[in-house]
Amino acid sequence: MKANNQHYNISKDYSRKRMHQSNTNEIRAKQSNADNIAVTTENLQEQRKNLPIYYGRKELIKAVMHNDTVILMSETGSGKTTQLPQYLLESQMARFGMIVCTQPRRVAAITVADRVAKEKNTLLGDLVGYTVRFEDVTSPKTLLKYVTDGMLLRESLLDSLLTKYSIIILDEAHERSIHTDVLFGIVKHAQLKRKEKNMNKLKIVIMSATLQADNFVKYFTGAHVCYVEGRRHPIKIFYTEEIQKDYLHASLVSAIQIHKENPLGEDILVFLTGQEEIEMLTNLIKEIGMFLPESFGKILVCPLFASLPNNEQIKAFTNPPLGYRKIIISTNIAETSVTIPGIKHVVDCGMVKAKTHNPTTGLEVLKVQPISKAQARQRSGRAGRECAGICYRLYPEKTFEALDDYTVPEIKRCNLRGVLLQLLALGLKDVLKFDFMDSPPQCAIEYALNQLVMLGAVESINAQKITEKGKTMCAFPLDPPLAACILSAHEYGCTEELITIVALMTVESIFYIPPNQRERSKKVLAKFTSTEGDHISMLLFFRAYKQAKGNIQWCVEHFVNIKAIKNVLQIRHQLRDLSLRLNLSIKSCGADYNSVRKALSSGLFMNSAERQIDGTYLTLLQKQTVSIHPSSVLFNSKPALVIFSEVVHTSKRYMRGLSIVDPSWLIKTGLFDANKLIPNAIQTFF
Repeated sequence: MKANNQHYNISKDYSRKRMHQSNTNEIRAKQSNADNIAVTTENLQEQRKNLPIYYGRKELIKAVMHNDTVILMSETGSGKTTQLPQYLLESQMARFGMIVCTQPRRVAAITVADRVAKEKNTLLGDLVGYTVRFEDVTSPKTLLKYVTDGMLLRESLLDSLLTKYSIIILDEAHERSIHTDVLFGIVKHAQLKRKEKNMNKLKIVIMSATLQADNFVKYFTGAHVCYVEGRRHPIKIFYTEEIQKDYLHASLVSAIQIHKENPLGEDILVFLTGQEEIEMLTNLIKEIGMFLPESFGKILVCPLFASLPNNEQIKAFTNPPLGYRKIIISTNIAETSVTIPGIKHVVDCGMVKAKTHNPTTGLEVLKVQPISKAQARQRSGRAGRECAGICYRLYPEKTFEALDDYTVPEIKRCNLRGVLLQLLALGLKDVLKFDFMDSPPQCAIEYALNQLVMLGAVESINAQKITEKGKTMCAFPLDPPLAACILSAHEYGCTEELITIVALMTVESIFYIPPNQRERSKKVLAKFTSTEGDHISMLLFFRAYKQAKGNIQWCVEHFVNIKAIKNVLQIRHQLRDLSLRLNLSIKSCGADYNSVRKALSSGLFMNSAERQIDGTYLTLLQKQTVSIHPSSVLFNSKPALVIFSEVVHTSKRYMRGLSIVDPSWLIKTGLFDANKLIPNAIQTFF
């Protein structure tokens, strides 16, 4: 096997025991939906008995009954996520309070809850339900609830002791999302306080396919550790002899050669970093596939990424037609959230796109970076789901050995302002003293506090006292700057417009544009372009969608991702209800887009940049060089001063989601000191 003329070397075999993978039951639910299989209650009960965890159910129930905290190390395929909560429910352990199981991803919480409801032969939302951001499918009858970790964290704002729960299960703990890390501290505190007050005991269960158990045992003093083995299939690992600088081309060569050398029925999964790369490789494989001899069989290429419409995603989970081999090209969404049936070969580029915040530069950047060893093993494990498999790593073994053992916890690499605001709303006096499992850098905490002070959410860095505005901002399940935008919109009389824009910003994209339709889409969407920026352009398009009343033909002609736009409508409805509950009147400014941009600048002022003489941009606060992303409607106009939603780092630091602003707006908000924070170059505009 060659890739870029570099021979692979077989290095070692990894058993499934050494790899942490995504929850298999979630995917069974997905696969069942994909294939439209009618599963009877009897079938489901039989499947439950065949899961590896079934043989240890009595010991697990006993462990939870006799220990305050249990750490469950369980291989993928054991059934931990769907079965353990049911075992505890069936053992009457919910009589003192609900059982809640957290998931790091929205899709996992929904699909697992749906699966468990079917196994319990109940309607989703009755005995078994779920709660994710902007969606609550529970009832007074619900005793077992699946939630995203962020939603449980929000619940703790109203009830710091989480009194309605008797058992809290923190699943996929190895992913160490920022919300999960904070939850560790909150549930640990709640458990201790409930014991001190002689309240009903709070049981904590930490579940993972792979984690550093010693760290968790040390953090949760006296925790009991259990191990459950899953299904094992050997996996051969191949490495390249040299680093593949062009991993996209190496992925192409690898996929085609695997297809040529192996029988049909052995599908291929290729890991890449983002949508653009995936679409490029998809087109290349399709083009090459047209010229391959019929004896090799035909290729069905299935892209897989978060913003892909449901009807396109589902193709990755269905069996290919007779005479075809399925090649799935995916982001890291296929590492843990989904498991794709039929995969025997995995091609791992060794890179991932991740968000990183640098408190020194002040920018939160989305960039491509090397994966960790844990992620590499996770990816290789996709090949051993149903039978023995092979993983082709597009990097040398010495590169693998040099990788970090585990992914850096998100709390150490992301902006902490949202988390700190929630902790202060909980009544914490000093966030620096919060019991983190892995404490973030002090400079990152101070930087986030400073941002909250500038937003008016906290009185001062030293006092760390949340303001009334901060409490109101905390009521919104949004990043503090976006919540500040909505509060300012109330003053400017454009709440209707801001909640629409914020809802649009919370989804990755409301469009799905096939690669061969790029030029046509530019012409179709050009009529919604605003010279004032991307935010107003999004608003104009949404208004057109509303005017068309969601007409399917209109959506097809305008490349609308139906799933995404429905999500926007739901989020918009929730934000509207929240605003009304907080006594924020819903007003529309009509075509007064200046008011909209003023409200946006009141929250996104920290993301502001000024054009320099050489045509580049310099951020006002962080003094970092950035550029306008080519996808922005402002790419060719080069405005003097802009605010932006995010920064993406590829060949340059690119600003995305821009609006033109007047420098006087930044000063008049009172959030900027004209003499200190606005550079002299900006003063020349007055």
